[in-house]
Amino acid sequence: MQPGTSEDQWREDCAPRRVLELFATKWTSMVLHTLHVRHEGAARTGVLLRSLPGISKKMLTQTLREMEYSGLISRHVQGTIPPAVEYRLTPLGMRFVEPVELLYGWGRDNADALDELKQRPTSRR
Repeated sequence: MQPGTSEDQWREDCAPRRVLELFATKWTSMVLHTLHVRHEGAARTGVLLRSLPGISKKMLTQTLREMEYSGLISRHVQGTIPPAVEYRLTPLGMRFVEPVELLYGWGRDNADALDELKQRPTSRR
């Protein structure tokens, strides 16, 4: 262990592991990014579905439920017939947008490095 580091930094519930767990599925970061960049923080389910090529309706619903449960987004049902549901970034969700945007920006700036990566056997690229 390096001098000055604490054993707590390597625990299973340490901050870096918790961040990685939050973004273990690609759709969490994609929903945060899409809500923030394309929809000014709020969008209906169908709009999100059309804005996220490759996601199934089932996966979007599951991701939105998990994000709502964790406090990243809030769900608002409008009193129309049929009811319209809108998802909005919460203040907590906005805090998580920042690192997502930094990472996505790095990806755009370093697409050549991403292109050099060997494709994983399970990749859908």
